[in-house]
Amino acid sequence: FAVTGSSRGIGAAVAEDLAARGADVVLNGRDEAALREQAAVLADRSAGRISAVAGSAHEQEVAEELLARAREGGSVVAGLITCAGVAEPAGSSILTVSQGEFADLMDAHLGTVFAPCRVFAPHLVSAGTGTIVTTSSFAWKGDYGGTGYPAGKGAVTSLTMAIAAELAEHGVRANVVCPGARTRLSTGDDYDEQIRELGRRGMLDELSVAGALDPAGPEYVAPLYTYLASELSAGITGGVFAGSGGFLGRFPTPEAQILAYRDFHD
Repeated sequence: FAVTGSSRGIGAAVAEDLAARGADVVLNGRDEAALREQAAVLADRSAGRISAVAGSAHEQEVAEELLARAREGGSVVAGLITCAGVAEPAGSSILTVSQGEFADLMDAHLGTVFAPCRVFAPHLVSAGTGTIVTTSSFAWKGDYGGTGYPAGKGAVTSLTMAIAAELAEHGVRANVVCPGARTRLSTGDDYDEQIRELGRRGMLDELSVAGALDPAGPEYVAPLYTYLASELSAGITGGVFAGSGGFLGRFPTPEAQILAYRDFHD
């Protein structure tokens, strides 16, 4: 498996869970020092082959190197898991965000999913099997505020559903995880104040505020990724799942509600 954004946080926990179950794992992250450290830790703990590719996954060259590493030695590429992302700048809103900031956020979220999926998908189709698991967020619904973060995560959700529909006939599955976990993106005074402010404004209910301020560690949600990437979830594709601590959920497939209808021929 190749796991983007796996030098720390949720991606690191996913890579650890896969490695603990004997999988070969290719790590990826922009912080080369953190990436080397994480790869060394996993190599000591795992019987599988651990390698690493530094750089942003939205760059095609990095995505191609991830696939090349995953294929080394004739290995079967079982799938791709995308976990890369960055936080929305504190206080960012449609009233203040610049075009450049918005573009950077879209690259960090949508771009880091599109590029590796575009590289891995043809290979998985040729093999007639494989899985793609992407990372979205509860924020894709828009109730956590921001601009590029919810827009990027919403786009990831839609893109993954489209990939699932397109590749189903080729035996390739794709699913989305919206995780809640304590990471560096969900830690600190700025983050806590942002969540409390969303609660004061009525954008988040009390339960969502409480959960966002006290999330479980990423090791609780990592097995959901492993399950969706494994043969245990055969037949499951196009799903949008949520996991945090002891909570597991699934977003229903969006459907239009008929408000009115009249045959335009009449």
